[in-house]
Amino acid sequence: MMERLNAKMVAATKRPVRVLQFGEGNFLRAFVDYMLDIANEKAGFDGSIVLVKPISFGSLDMFHEQDCLYTVMLRGLVDGKPVEMSRQITSVSDAVDAYGEYEKYAAYAKEESLRFIVSNTTEAGIVLDENDKFELCPPNTYPGKLTKFLFERAEAFDYAADKGLVILPVELIDDNGIQLKRCVKALAKLWNLGEKFEKWLDEACVFTSTLVDRIVTGYPRGEEQAIWEKLGYEDRLLVTGEPFALWVIESEKDISDELPLPQCGLPVIFTDNQKPYKQRKVRILNGAHTSFVPAAFQCGYDYVLDAMNDPMILGFMQKTLYDEVIPTLDLPKDDLMAFAEAVTGRFQNPFIKHALLAICLNSVSKWRARCMPSLTKYVEKEGKLPERLTFSLASLMALYHGGQIKDGKLECVREGQPYTLQDDAPVLAFFAENSGKPAMEMAQMFLSNEGFFGQDLTQIPGLLEYVGKALEEILTRGMKTVMTERFGG
Repeated sequence: MMERLNAKMVAATKRPVRVLQFGEGNFLRAFVDYMLDIANEKAGFDGSIVLVKPISFGSLDMFHEQDCLYTVMLRGLVDGKPVEMSRQITSVSDAVDAYGEYEKYAAYAKEESLRFIVSNTTEAGIVLDENDKFELCPPNTYPGKLTKFLFERAEAFDYAADKGLVILPVELIDDNGIQLKRCVKALAKLWNLGEKFEKWLDEACVFTSTLVDRIVTGYPRGEEQAIWEKLGYEDRLLVTGEPFALWVIESEKDISDELPLPQCGLPVIFTDNQKPYKQRKVRILNGAHTSFVPAAFQCGYDYVLDAMNDPMILGFMQKTLYDEVIPTLDLPKDDLMAFAEAVTGRFQNPFIKHALLAICLNSVSKWRARCMPSLTKYVEKEGKLPERLTFSLASLMALYHGGQIKDGKLECVREGQPYTLQDDAPVLAFFAENSGKPAMEMAQMFLSNEGFFGQDLTQIPGLLEYVGKALEEILTRGMKTVMTERFGG
């Protein structure tokens, strides 16, 4: 029987606790903890991480059974070739339950060496709940837990300026650090924690806003035995992901010397403005998904990798990025081209099975956020329509066409087989009620709907005519035929 990964098998160095991490899930372990493990080895970071389970349910038993050791396996294309790279992570020294082990958790506020707090408590985690209570052990919300933790640290060290903490949230919301600080400051006032504490928050603590990017596929269910054979040990905390990663950290105060990650060759950018990087990710990576996926699904494909193996779909996606999206962005062209090239490699990753329909969740609001800015900027700059982005609007309409609402979802049909789409209720109602209308009339109603797009898109010269005509062709002749004629076989 294979031995389970444990401390006897690994020469782990004991290091001071420098990071408290709210969240023990796959993403943080394959991203932040992985990077800090490399920084310990290559840049003398000399810090360990304590994982905090920030919710009342769930168990940390597996972490304790494996002495907080686990393996990260990165799988994907590097320089066009499939690779697998595995690393034993030794940067985590403990895992604590904020509810079941409150005293132990709270004691970390008095840890001299502590400097960083990382969190991934889901997008819903950074919310202000005015009903949360300081007296609770711990408070209910993540901002509540953080506020109480910081207050107890400030009190323990008599508000020493050098005992402030650097806060690194990675929750997927815009300006996550700004939003988190806003919640903490509001709770400090609500709980009457005093002006001295509020001043310490402003002067001694650094709230960063971050942008993160890596597809983490998690525990490789169904493959674990084969992977354990390769590793030579059993690992129940094994986490898999793609090689690509990006961490952009925005803060008013420069903290780059304290987190020596770029020095290790890690893809970390320190900046005072993350917005261009956010725009690059949204418009190129997310925009690529949103612009080609509805068409690819209607061409008969179910997964991103299968669609990328069709030269026509691949060409459509690449030309959308290189010819229509990149010309509208402000970062250096070489950076944008390299990022777009990496996107193609990520979509062609043979180890990731990414369902097209999963990407289609809330497609209308995604198109507005990810593709519409590129389309409008292109028109403004070039004085004409970007053909592929415009076609993506017609393909989106065709994807939703002819559906009926069942159990709060839109049920449509592809080649005789049903599929379901989830979106905002007004979007689903629009298509359920109007799919019987002629294509041009339906396009006019859809594009002029300011509730969907925040503006009347029929005011863009030629857009209505193009979308209406393309929609009619798709519905009468099929997506594959229309795309082949318009964009090449």
